[in-house]
Amino acid sequence: MNGLFDFFARLVRGLLKLVLGVAALVFVLSLLLATLVVVLGVSLWALITGRKPAPFVVFNRFRQTSHRYTQGVWPGRGPVQPMGDVVDVQAHEVPDAPTPRDVTPRSGNDPMARVIR
Repeated sequence: MNGLFDFFARLVRGLLKLVLGVAALVFVLSLLLATLVVVLGVSLWALITGRKPAPFVVFNRFRQTSHRYTQGVWPGRGPVQPMGDVVDVQAHEVPDAPTPRDVTPRSGNDPMARVIR
């Protein structure tokens, strides 16, 4: 009797694996089909409105920003070009507080009287 039960147990396990495998395949194919429908819909909408799709625009912005900060890394670009001449400048100290100016108080209805005081 154990042989018969083992046979049916293996048969049920095999059928269960087959059913779950087919269900997983159907799920993956339906996910791919849904993705394809969304991509086609967004592409058609972009053609109708004349605008580029938002993910494409965002990707281009990231790519342009990375172009700005990395040079010579992207394919199709030549060797690294020099950025330009280096110019030395004379450094000078900037005081923390501005020096007080000799200002005579204004009177009357001058709108700048309150600002200068």
